[in-house]
Amino acid sequence: MTTLAPSPQLLRIGPHTVQPPVVLAPMAGITNAPFRTLCREFSGGKGLFVSEMITTRALVERNEKTMQLIRFDASETPRSIQLYGVDPVTVGKAVRMIVDEDLADHIDLNFGCPVPKVTRKGGGSALPYKRPLLRAILHQAVSNAGELPVTIKMRKGIDDDHLTYLDAGRIAVEEGVTAMALHGRTAAQHYGGTADWDAIARLKEHVPEIPVLGNGDIWCADDALRMMRETGCDGVVVGRGCLGRPWLFGDLVSAFDGTGTRQTPSLRTVADVMLRHATLLGEWIGDETRGVIDFRKHVAWYLKGFAVGSEMRRNLAVTSSLEELGSQLHELRLDQPWPDGADGPRGRTSGNNRVVLPDGWLKDPYDCSGISADAELDTSGG
Repeated sequence: MTTLAPSPQLLRIGPHTVQPPVVLAPMAGITNAPFRTLCREFSGGKGLFVSEMITTRALVERNEKTMQLIRFDASETPRSIQLYGVDPVTVGKAVRMIVDEDLADHIDLNFGCPVPKVTRKGGGSALPYKRPLLRAILHQAVSNAGELPVTIKMRKGIDDDHLTYLDAGRIAVEEGVTAMALHGRTAAQHYGGTADWDAIARLKEHVPEIPVLGNGDIWCADDALRMMRETGCDGVVVGRGCLGRPWLFGDLVSAFDGTGTRQTPSLRTVADVMLRHATLLGEWIGDETRGVIDFRKHVAWYLKGFAVGSEMRRNLAVTSSLEELGSQLHELRLDQPWPDGADGPRGRTSGNNRVVLPDGWLKDPYDCSGISADAELDTSGG
């Protein structure tokens, strides 16, 4: 049953108006330029679409892969980059580079990633535990950003015994951050269990000065409306809910417009979107084969819920050319309508993981002596 849209409101991130108040979550290896293009096409260009994670060290060093990841299509506006960094000086240099070279219109900082290669360096969702380090990074980012708005995305904390989001939210406000997004899970939960929307509501009450966006378990447009009603948040960030479902952004536009239109594509339409997605990847990479290979990880997400045999799924997952992909797709029973229950969880669902942290990380939230520039990752994306 479709719920009514929240009262119309404008989400402002610095000089940028985001209407409807919907943001594509940065996802490593996913939210590259081709995927952002698909999502924008379905939304009619409405919303905000953020790049996958860019490592500040790699950006400053002009790593070849990183420089490709920050290329935006001419139609993308505003251009939004998410940065990951552990060293305040390097973060400041990366932000200044973005400003000086006009590389983006909005900068988001990653304090939510729970994967071991990030947290073991003290980054992502581990970093806000070190309050002085968080403040130093935000200070460097905001002071070097000039007129560009700086936002943050974070989790509740490392685990239930080490929650950081309320302190981090207050520090962010004090350092001039423009808006913040909260994924209602701890790093230990990874993507398991149910997102804690009550935490989003508490954060909104705690930092009423700036917009708070909610993230976690938005699988369809109605989930977004419900999150805003239940938490009072100013907007939503959509991650795994759009995997294999780029048309979700069209649904979200309709939901916030109050029209309630939802797209329920047949398998034939889904197959067409799959082929276009693979084509865009090949054009972006500059190599058709590599584009199709990169697309393989999306196959299961697009086909979730449809009656497609295991052998055919395996065949689709090893294609290496557009011709082969198209041929395999046309062997499917393409007249299948949109299946019931196809909007459920997709992507990673693991939970209750031990968070990999630097030695002694949890001893003192104010002791940052063990952090150095060596903690910076030298590669971006997935």
